[in-house]
Order: sequence, then structure tokens, then C-alpha cells
Amino acid sequence: MTTKQFLLPDLGEGLPDATVVEWYVKVGDTIKLDDNLVSMETAKAVVDVPSPVSGKVLKIGGGAGDVIVTGTMLAEFEIDPSMPQRAEGQDTGHHHGPPKGAGAHVSDDKVVASDEGGVIDETDQTKTESVREDSGTVVGAMQTSDAVRSEAAVAVGGVKALPAVRALARKLGVDIARVRATGPDGVVTNQDVKNAAADGSAKVGAAAPIQRGPGVPPSGAGAPTPPAGGSGTGARSTLSQAGKPMRTQPPGVQASGQPEQLKGVRRNMARVMADAHSKVVPTTLSDDADIHAWAPGNDITGRLVRAIVAGAKAVPALNAWFDGEALTRTLHPHVDIGIAVDTDDGLFVPALRNADMLDARSVREAVNRLRTQVEDRTIPMSELSGYTISLSNFGMFAGRYATPVIVPPTVAIVAAGKGRHQMTPVMGGFESHKVIPLSLTFDHRACTGGEAARFLKAMLDDLAKAN
Repeated sequence: MTTKQFLLPDLGEGLPDATVVEWYVKVGDTIKLDDNLVSMETAKAVVDVPSPVSGKVLKIGGGAGDVIVTGTMLAEFEIDPSMPQRAEGQDTGHHHGPPKGAGAHVSDDKVVASDEGGVIDETDQTKTESVREDSGTVVGAMQTSDAVRSEAAVAVGGVKALPAVRALARKLGVDIARVRATGPDGVVTNQDVKNAAADGSAKVGAAAPIQRGPGVPPSGAGAPTPPAGGSGTGARSTLSQAGKPMRTQPPGVQASGQPEQLKGVRRNMARVMADAHSKVVPTTLSDDADIHAWAPGNDITGRLVRAIVAGAKAVPALNAWFDGEALTRTLHPHVDIGIAVDTDDGLFVPALRNADMLDARSVREAVNRLRTQVEDRTIPMSELSGYTISLSNFGMFAGRYATPVIVPPTVAIVAAGKGRHQMTPVMGGFESHKVIPLSLTFDHRACTGGEAARFLKAMLDDLAKAN
């Protein structure tokens, strides 16, 4: 019997691990070469990993929700010589390097797995088509370990499910809180969501069952009664004078919940933010952009993008990358803007490429496309890094000014707050003008205060124009 152990390949992002979303096979099943083996969630996408051989599945590296470290066992097979196998040197798009360097790469959003998994050897890159040089996330390489951490699906609102399953529920219009869970330990699976969508049993907006906490009786049924006054027992009543349950113990005793391991996007966000905090020397300038002269039909995001381009042309020092270790600076002739997109699963920052060449309509179309791809988790990994400056339009929710985080190697991020009207002095009196609060955070290692102020001034001047 010939067996083959398949190690989790590097899925092309330089991240140290990935989370099992769903196995397409179980132990004992037979699988064909290149059939989908397992769905894995990384910090940026959910991808299908194909089988490197044809044969019987002997072992799998973990169940749904388990975190598997890159380079450790994902599955083990008994090879079936009567079924199609990959010949050595066969041009299939799979990478075949030295045994220690055999691995995988990503072409756009397609995973190409090798027989051995692991990391691509640099000496064998000439044998691999379109090998991506991506050794990390948007902040560079991350450290790896040799452990496999078994984790439960994230529990939010009492429902255990992976972020990818929640995204599927949103896409299908399913209220995940009302889906019947069939996974281990009450975890809602992809199939559970699909079943609920098919039978219409958990449509969003339908009345949900009332959830009662432990010890809270249903209305009119066996509610505890306070002890008779003057009993002398010293016990506090569990009911208020209005007849409602009261806390009778310290908050620490009554608090519920348990620690949850971060996964996927939130796991990566924690790493990125910690790395940025340890490296950058941030300073923030704030001002209000007067948009009173705007003609009807102006798109706020489009105007902000145009203003950033104007600032980058006036002061190239902020449209740049900075290497703090080598103390080198790279000024970019083009403007690729990272647009922060908030989701339930965490923060995504897709890149709006060539913003300096787009008109207002093209900007809106590109932003809508990126947002849709983020929400559907179909955005190519190549679109989540490599931007030259960032924009956070948090004002669409709330807030006036901010100190947003700069993610290396970029050196600046613009944050736009919630627009408001203010009284502005004009010739002969005062007028009510609409303004947009702007905050420009820059890395003071790479930019001077004067450069940042001139960049912000260029933005304010551009935003003040009617069109």
C-alpha cells in the first residue's frame, strides 16, 4: 500500500495558518486527482484546495473550524494506481519542486496545490508559472509556528458559525439565528444555511423565537416570589418592586460568555494593527473641507478620491512607501488608494488602482465592484495589498475626526468624518455651509509636518470647487 501525506500549502498570502471551512470528503472516501478536497478560509478569502492524488482518504488534519498551520498535515491518502495520477513533469499547472520545497501558489484567486504542500523553494521558481512573490500581508511577513490549534466556530449572538457561513447566510437572505445547526457542538454549516434558504424556514425579517436566559421564567409561569417581609433571613429579593428579575450577586458572578479565538479576517486584522502600532510614528492633522459650492450630483467618495490625487500630485511624499529598517522611501508616480471596507467579519482594504486616471463615474463603478467582491468574499487576494495611500470614509456611520491606523509600508491615510452644516462668516454676515471633517494621519518618520499640511491644503482646495 502506497500512502501520500499532503501538507497544507502556502495559499499565496504568507499567512501562517488557515481555517477549515468544510471538507468535501470524509475518511474512507475515494477522491480523484484535482477534485476539490477542502474549503479553507484565510485572512482574505475562502478558497478550495484540490486533491494532489487519486485514492482513498485515510486521515484529515482537522474538522470544520480547526486552524491548520501551513506546512502541517492536511490529509493522508492511499494512492490507487488504477486511477489517474500525476506523472512527474506533467504540465498540469501544479507545482513540482524539490521534495522539501514543494508547495503551492495562487494564480489570481485559484489555488494550485502540489503533492507535498509547504513553501515554494526560491531555486525552483523558474519551474513554476506565475509564481507570486507575496511573503506576507499588507504589512509584510508574519511569523509561523509548528502547532495545530483546534478552535470552535465563532459564537455571535448565541450562534456558532464560521465567518464564511455568515457571509453565505447574508447573501442568501437567511437569518442565521433561526437556522437548524447540524454541525459538531451546534455549529451552523454551509449546508444548513443552504437548506434553510431552500425551504424558506429562516428568512430575514420573519419573527424569531424568543431567547430566554437561564433562570428567566416565561411570562406568567412560575416566577419566583419575594420572601415575606421581616423574615429576618437577610436574603435579598430576586425581584424588583416592579416584579422584574434583579441581579443579586456581583457582576463577575452573573457575567456569561467565554473567550473565542479570532479567525480569518479578524485574526489577520489583530496582527496587522499590532505590527503597525509597533512600527509607525503617527501624527494627525485635522480640518474642515467647505463643500458649499458643490453642484448637485457630486459623489462624496469620488470627490474624496480626486482630492487625494490632487494632494499626491502637490506633495508626492505622502503617496509613498517607507522602509523603517533600511530607511528608504519610495515615491510612486501612480495613485492606488486603499479603500477601507467594514464588514461583520472584520476590516478589508481593497485597492482602487490607478485612481489618478479615473473620472468620477469610473471611481464609483470601481468602488461598488470592490465592495461587492468584499461582501461576497470573491475579491482576488492581489487586490488587497499594494496600495500607495489609504482612505477611510467612517463618516458614513458617525464621528467627526479620527486618528486612523497607518499600515506599513504606506505613510499616510485620509479619514473623512460625518458631514455637517456650520455657520460661516461671509461678506455682510453669515451663511450656513456644509463641511466635511478631514483627518490626515501620516508617519512622521517619512513626512514632515509641512508636507502633510500642504497635502491637506491641496485636498481642501480641490474639495472647495463646484465640480
